[in-house]
Amino acid sequence: MTTTAQETTTRPDPGPETGPGTGPDRGADIRRHELAAFLRSRRERITPEQVGLPRGLRRRTPGLRREEVAQLSAVGVTWYTWLEQARDIQVSVQVLDALARTLMLDGSERAHLFQLAGAADPTPASNCSGVTPAQLELLRRLEPVPACIQNSRYDILAYNRTYARLMGDLDAVPPEDRNCMLLVYTNEEWRAAMVHLEETRRLMAAKLRASMAGHLGEPAWKMLLKRLEAASPEFREHWDRYEVVAARSKTKQFLNPYVGLLTLDHTDLWLSPELGARMVTYVPTNEESRERVEKLYAFALEQRA
Repeated sequence: MTTTAQETTTRPDPGPETGPGTGPDRGADIRRHELAAFLRSRRERITPEQVGLPRGLRRRTPGLRREEVAQLSAVGVTWYTWLEQARDIQVSVQVLDALARTLMLDGSERAHLFQLAGAADPTPASNCSGVTPAQLELLRRLEPVPACIQNSRYDILAYNRTYARLMGDLDAVPPEDRNCMLLVYTNEEWRAAMVHLEETRRLMAAKLRASMAGHLGEPAWKMLLKRLEAASPEFREHWDRYEVVAARSKTKQFLNPYVGLLTLDHTDLWLSPELGARMVTYVPTNEESRERVEKLYAFALEQRA
């Protein structure tokens, strides 16, 4: 397996495995051993069948093998082995994200992984502190109009109850996957809800490229791009067009699975231009859509109850 660019060591030879407290930074040494133990425990609890691998007849490991975790996470086997041996190596956020997905970590476990590695999780699930209580209240008061707060990377940072059911069930999507780009290219419910899917995806890819110009090299942006390129041939095709489009409001149509066709005016209300945060609203354009949005809101309230 080829080692990725993120797998860099802090010295040419990691040297022999050492115990906690033998180095100059006892705290970092302890964290490395805690990280190693945590990874082993999570690896051993996942069965091959859970990740689509055959069990085989000679398997002695209670869960996944180290080489299987490395393969599924697209990292080198030797490098991952060093990680489980508490070697002094650097771990990028991209690799931590890949390991969290491979090991099927929940939100608390993912946060623990990043904390042990001494890294900041760049996903929207860990970075919602910028959404104020006043903005959350505004989202609620806009109901039944669907509305959410996004950043320029299309991460969905907060949303109201109608928006949660606009294109399926957003509450069922893991917080770290609540990104409009990922959803529109990889989520079956979102793709089915888009009346003009191809046009929408091309436009969103062009908007993402325009926004990314101010964030080149940032880990969270590189992580998103890597995930999209790996998961969607359609995204790779659209991204390679090098189209650039500025954000703009427009009328959109959704085939909602609960109430049918909705025709809505999409408007961006900018909250913090320097960070690209915006409140996105979807106002019905006709009486039929208004009635259906109200039915959708009532359905969302019933589901939340």
